[in-house]
Amino acid sequence: MATDEIVKLHGVNVLRCAPDGPPLDGERAALDLIGDAMGLGAELVAVPAERVDAEFFRLRSGVAGAVMQKFVNYRVRLAVVGDVSRHLDGSDALRDFVHETNQGGHIWILADLDALEDRLRAAG
Repeated sequence: MATDEIVKLHGVNVLRCAPDGPPLDGERAALDLIGDAMGLGAELVAVPAERVDAEFFRLRSGVAGAVMQKFVNYRVRLAVVGDVSRHLDGSDALRDFVHETNQGGHIWILADLDALEDRLRAAG
């Protein structure tokens, strides 16, 4: 089992989560990640898309909103990193949500770690 690790990307301490860790499936899981990040001095949590519960991507479930609100409240940034195309297929609302979310500086849904590095480079 891989472990989460702290990496520095363009001056930002990032908690890069292992793909096989517990799922990001609600507020409790978000608080656990935020606590880990704060304890390790991370400003951003990068969670592999495969660790994000499918309900997160069903906007009506409210999971995405609850998770994102926790990250915003605690001032820890969140990046969901990986292929989410299966969730985007057939959902204009989710595509719009991802587009709008990625316009901000706090929550991103990105294709891969290279895209995260690019985003952090541009912000720095």
